[in-house]
Amino acid sequence: MGKRLSTGIAGLDKRLGGGLLPGTLTVVVGSSGIGKTQLGIQFADAGRLQEGRRGILFDLTSRGDSQNHADYAQRICGWTPTITELERYPDLLNFFDTHRSFGEYLGVFGYSGRRVTIRDLDAEARLEWESELARRLASSIAFFYGNFIHGVRRCVIDGVEPVDRPSESVQFELIEYVYHQILRKDSEWVARDLFREKYRVPCDGQIADLNHPESSDTPTNAVLASKYRYETSDIGCLLLQTSAETSLESLLDHPLVEGDLLSNANTIIYMGKIRDGMKFRRAIAIAKHRGSACDDEIIPYVIGESGLRLES
Repeated sequence: MGKRLSTGIAGLDKRLGGGLLPGTLTVVVGSSGIGKTQLGIQFADAGRLQEGRRGILFDLTSRGDSQNHADYAQRICGWTPTITELERYPDLLNFFDTHRSFGEYLGVFGYSGRRVTIRDLDAEARLEWESELARRLASSIAFFYGNFIHGVRRCVIDGVEPVDRPSESVQFELIEYVYHQILRKDSEWVARDLFREKYRVPCDGQIADLNHPESSDTPTNAVLASKYRYETSDIGCLLLQTSAETSLESLLDHPLVEGDLLSNANTIIYMGKIRDGMKFRRAIAIAKHRGSACDDEIIPYVIGESGLRLES
């Protein structure tokens, strides 16, 4: 396992034993407006100094309430994330060109303003959602894989809405695919899923001999996928999940549901309100940090122009 990944918040890194473990999932849970997205921006920006590339932002927001990533990123670290356009069939020609950009932000549902729980969908709406997920899958694979072959080693998944059961969430279907079939899957097999029948053809798409596409002087996508392979154990994922609970105490008492993201996460961080006399304050707590010592105290924090700052 490689060097720990900084969260971008020195006080939090210290309490995590030096940072987050690469190759694992970290879930940050808290109510809307508690500061999760700001934390995500700081984590993504920390990649600029640590790996030489900022992390990428994968936004699952679907209710029409944007998480203001661009505003936060600009204010916190002077960063304007480049936006990736959704395409059913992403351009695969010269995919490995070192000068090609795959963007830093993908809003996969485009703020469609619809519910994301299966019980709120009738049969027709359910089929429409599944069709929409399929249309966006190719863009999602291209977004992650393209950035990873160019050196990105961290990602933030934001906009996850609260549900009673993960199995009821349409969002979770895509999250499960992204985590297991992109983030944790061998990079050459991810390339196979992306290129499909074009995997063994020249990267420029020019095939002189249809019976022997590999005979071209131009390297095939398969050859380049091998050349640009990366280790999934180096990639860190920070998933930001919105909770119905607002108090930190309620979050800490929240039982883990078998099979949900919390039970599969290596690290769980809760963000919520605590009472301080006649006022409420924001505070953070590390509920789980498998394989590493961590601080078990409740730490107040403030949100300023430069993001989150722990107060003790």
